Amino acid sequence: MTTVAYGADVPLSRRAARMMRRQAAWQPAASPFLLTFAIVLAVTWWTYDSDTGPVGWVTTVFWTLPIASSTVGITGGLLTRRRMRRQRRWPPPQPVWQDILLVVVPTIGRLDTYPALQRSVLSYCQFLPAYFPHLRVDVVIEEGCAARRLIDSLAAANPLVRVVVVPRAYQTPNGTRFKARANHYAHELRLAEGEADENVWVLHMDDDTGVGPDTAASVARFINAQRRAGLKVKHLAQGILAYPRENAVNRLTWLADAVRPGDDVARFAAFTGRGLPLAGLHGELLLIRASVEATIGWDFGPKAIVEDAQLALNFCRLYRGHSDWFAGHCYGASPATVRDLVKQRERWAWGLLALALNREIPLRHRLFLGYCVGAWMIGPLQHMGLLLLAGAMLDEFNASPLSILVLPLWALNLAYLFWLYWEGLKINANVSSDCRRRWWEPVCLVLLIPLFSLWEGVGGFLGFLRVLRSDEKNFVVIRKPA
Repeated sequence: MTTVAYGADVPLSRRAARMMRRQAAWQPAASPFLLTFAIVLAVTWWTYDSDTGPVGWVTTVFWTLPIASSTVGITGGLLTRRRMRRQRRWPPPQPVWQDILLVVVPTIGRLDTYPALQRSVLSYCQFLPAYFPHLRVDVVIEEGCAARRLIDSLAAANPLVRVVVVPRAYQTPNGTRFKARANHYAHELRLAEGEADENVWVLHMDDDTGVGPDTAASVARFINAQRRAGLKVKHLAQGILAYPRENAVNRLTWLADAVRPGDDVARFAAFTGRGLPLAGLHGELLLIRASVEATIGWDFGPKAIVEDAQLALNFCRLYRGHSDWFAGHCYGASPATVRDLVKQRERWAWGLLALALNREIPLRHRLFLGYCVGAWMIGPLQHMGLLLLAGAMLDEFNASPLSILVLPLWALNLAYLFWLYWEGLKINANVSSDCRRRWWEPVCLVLLIPLFSLWEGVGGFLGFLRVLRSDEKNFVVIRKPA
């Protein structure tokens, strides 16, 4: 394979080096937001009718409600833009000689999830050693899982990989279940082995999420920077979850998932990047100092199904100001079907609302999360299609707000939503093997945003119904494309 030197004399293929240069050149663009804002404001101003009716009362409340989240997201986008400009002047990243990196990958160990796990684990073994001479990958499985033989063979072929088996009889003190239980077992194992140290970093990854050369370089740069940070040292960081085109088996769900990397460079960058991950965290590309994780753990009780977000809120309480955001990517796969996508969103909404109502966490730390989840769960009631149907039933089609002063807020919310998908698609295209956006992708994205937002809203609303019914919580693991 032809290689080129990049950064700290780390050999990369020409395609990988080209992809890293393209990613480094990217920054959030302001023009899609400003153009959409101007168009929406002009259209709504021109069509405004002060003689509003019942539909106008509904739109005044529901279409204005996300304004705080939109404002935070815009702030995050500006911070990311500034950070990306500054990053171009940074020196090349250097290998991490003094710290240990442990990659922890819990998996349900089903046969249908194994291909994605294999892809992910092989990416850790390929890209991370260049910057991390002290590296181990722990694949955490349940005793008796269906893919045990395949996972053992994967570990036997890769000396960096260790299989950690959670005994069936294992119980945490608080009765935690599902993925958090597996994480807590791995955490207790690190404590027993003396690895919960300040010079040990734990990189939590999902079993369908791989890394690339930019991931290794960004994580190495962040860890090395903490030795020079003094009082501003950080204990936790997270980057961007992206979706390469080649990992997608369904182009519709791939386009719909453009919203997720967009959110990473917006709301998550605003909060996590400023020291307080109040918007939560992802379960992948979550980097945390082992000694800090030891003070929090994962034993959040039997109702915890969004353990990453609960860890984030506990971190806010104990380590205010000590989180950060970096521009490295991890590489996941979108759900294989629309049904799986809605099911995934339902589980998130279900767990996040329960977390927002958890009185064990200070109200100031769960307030923004609760607000965002609430706005998400009423998504179907915000949808234009439903409002048009209501207008037809009431013979009232005037959706103008109660005051013309609300129109700029509507324009800001819609422009921000459009910007999330637009920038997310750019990110997902950039990390794909063919890093150009096909001509039809932006066109389809723009036309389908109303459909995608409906899917998101339906998932959130179903999660709300689960909370109302006090259903038994089941950790649903959707099929992972290979």
